[in-house]
Amino acid sequence: MKIDDELMKHDDERIICRCEEITLGQIRKAIQDGARDLDSVKRMTRAGAGLCQNKTCYNLVARIIHMETGIPLSQLEPFTSRPPVRPVPVKCWSNVHV
Repeated sequence: MKIDDELMKHDDERIICRCEEITLGQIRKAIQDGARDLDSVKRMTRAGAGLCQNKTCYNLVARIIHMETGIPLSQLEPFTSRPPVRPVPVKCWSNVHV
């Protein structure tokens, strides 16, 4: 996905993570507050923590970190993958039939 660098510089309301509705401005704020890798941005904003598990926003978030900090893309570690947590009814864990 090609990103228009000029547009990205001026559009803080642009949604970067669609699952969690995280904007470019929120990601920039996290970077200004010290995030220097994808997991830090994820912890501070939830970008990459939605149902797609960063399949949609990974390249965008990595590129933003690169543009804001100058860290080469090749040095950015991928997000730590975790399965989404979903509520499970208690009866699924019981051998007792009600």
